[in-house]
Amino acid sequence: MSTIAWIALGSAAAWGWLLLGQGFFWRTDQRLPPRQDPARWPSVAVVVPARDEAEVLPVSLPSLLAQDYPGRAEIFLVDDGSKDGTGDLARALSAQYEGLPLTVASPGVPEPGWTGKLWALRHGIGLARARGADEGGAGPEYLLLTDADIAHEPDSLRELVAAATSHGLDLVSQMARLRVASGWERLVVPAFVYFFAQLYPFRWINKEGARTAAAAGGCVLLRTEMAERARVPESIRQAVIDDVSLARAVRRAGGRLWLGLADRVDSVRPYPRLADLWRMVSRSAYAQLRHNPVLLAGTVAGLAVVYLAPPVGLCAGLFAGDTAAGLLGAAAWAVMAGTYIPVLRYYRQSLWQAFLLPFTAVLYLCMTLDSAVQHYRGRGASWKGRTYPRPEAAAPER
Repeated sequence: MSTIAWIALGSAAAWGWLLLGQGFFWRTDQRLPPRQDPARWPSVAVVVPARDEAEVLPVSLPSLLAQDYPGRAEIFLVDDGSKDGTGDLARALSAQYEGLPLTVASPGVPEPGWTGKLWALRHGIGLARARGADEGGAGPEYLLLTDADIAHEPDSLRELVAAATSHGLDLVSQMARLRVASGWERLVVPAFVYFFAQLYPFRWINKEGARTAAAAGGCVLLRTEMAERARVPESIRQAVIDDVSLARAVRRAGGRLWLGLADRVDSVRPYPRLADLWRMVSRSAYAQLRHNPVLLAGTVAGLAVVYLAPPVGLCAGLFAGDTAAGLLGAAAWAVMAGTYIPVLRYYRQSLWQAFLLPFTAVLYLCMTLDSAVQHYRGRGASWKGRTYPRPEAAAPER
């Protein structure tokens, strides 16, 4: 066989493994497990880190204020140095919509060694605990950590708590359904969820005693006792990919995790241009590879074999008469497209987009390479005016 045919064979073998041996990552059936209402609804503090979120807050915050939760719940929105009036807008929305009580606070500039989001979460969790102590209690029993761009249906909190209490879970996380309105969003966003699940198969995470750990940072319900045992967020204060780091900290502390797709939790943040999506991915892509050039080279080679070899093999068969390469490439591409269809259905997108996955993979490959370039230029992990150093360059724990 030709060299292209051998590479196409390797790709076909890789897709056979991904289809059957990677935790059925491509399935979309991991939703909140069956649950029952608890005999007593535990208290919950909803902590929302927010930095320059005036654009999305009018949609997301009212959904939190309107939560239909039978127990005690309170919202703590932490304004992380916003310059667009986020804090004042949050207070105005609270007065307009009423609902759950809202406290707006600002933690000041993050200390060295902390990312802004985790610094804000630390402050919000501290406020919630202090509020409980002031009222003669022990603080909230659960923490809902949710981003400022996440909108929740009115029963979201009670469903999360019911799932946690019914199954003895310490962390319950739902991957919010991201917006897919623009052409670039339709091309890139479903693939983002697909690639994430490929790296962290939900079934593996949800299996008791499993080693794989991950969460979706936009919606995380965390038992407060477990947060204290895992020393969250102090133990992960430098993490750029904070959701995965949070899940790993909880797993190390002996906690039980659950992660799945959301049906009634949505991200309202728009990414209308390719540049917007590019920044979202590239700001943390190289951090995912632990800033390791060897891992970067392996990722580039792996993506090329797995995602690019099938169309190349098919073209070799059609235009160069390489029958083996063509058949193997077509088989691998068909399996690839087939595994992508469930995610497209979840996002209510046209199924023909499944055959564009190699092109989307090239975009992600370029975003990852750009992330590495920006890192070595000193502009890596940059978000909303802040650039974070490599973890080993941050201040040591005191």
